[in-house]
Amino acid sequence: MGAAIARQLLREGHRLLCISRSINAELASDARDGQCEQWSEDLADPAPVAARLASWLAALDGRAFRSVTLINNAAAIPRIAPLQASDPADLTRTLRVGLEAPMLLTAAFLRGTAAWPARADGACKVLNISSGLGRRAMASQASYCAVKAGLDHFTRSVALDQTGGGTPARIVSLAPGVIETDMQVHLRGSDPSQFPDHARFLELKSAGHLDSPEAAAGKVIAYLRRADFGSNPVADVRDP
Repeated sequence: MGAAIARQLLREGHRLLCISRSINAELASDARDGQCEQWSEDLADPAPVAARLASWLAALDGRAFRSVTLINNAAAIPRIAPLQASDPADLTRTLRVGLEAPMLLTAAFLRGTAAWPARADGACKVLNISSGLGRRAMASQASYCAVKAGLDHFTRSVALDQTGGGTPARIVSLAPGVIETDMQVHLRGSDPSQFPDHARFLELKSAGHLDSPEAAAGKVIAYLRRADFGSNPVADVRDP
């Protein structure tokens, strides 16, 4: 979905910085005149990436931007298994990519844009991509559920921080609905003996209840543009 969001924003002429493990050739070919900068970074080691983001922001003239947004979309796909059967390295990576990295990047972003005019204009936003699994527990998904619940709650805390500032950023942790991504393929391909909800995910696919990444990206972007963005720090694209 992250690539689909980037493609749609590129088509509208926005300037993007994209961070992922590998360079996306399609985005590179679609971008024009420095419109899309891509960094190949592993967010399982997020501190250097946050430091690089801080330096990048410091080198920009904030007066040149009418709005600025950070979208935290990265997540690691953990093994589908009860916690006691999980690999420690897998658990660590899931937590670092899905929760530690968004926290460090958000901190760097908020510091780096503190004096930008977009802050005073209410046009500085942070969008954390969450999940229904942050709000509803699922067996054999302890690390992923913990990451998304943590993302929701750290968003609530940062929203409270921002109410005390003179030029607050607006922040939302948004559940994007059920999407046909690698995560869904991973869930459907899991061992039913290790995953009690296996049949439910097969049914979601067979019944046509999954959004395409492109459709989900459109809904996420539409939510980002809502006039009431930030009024509810934990939200869902299906909210009225």
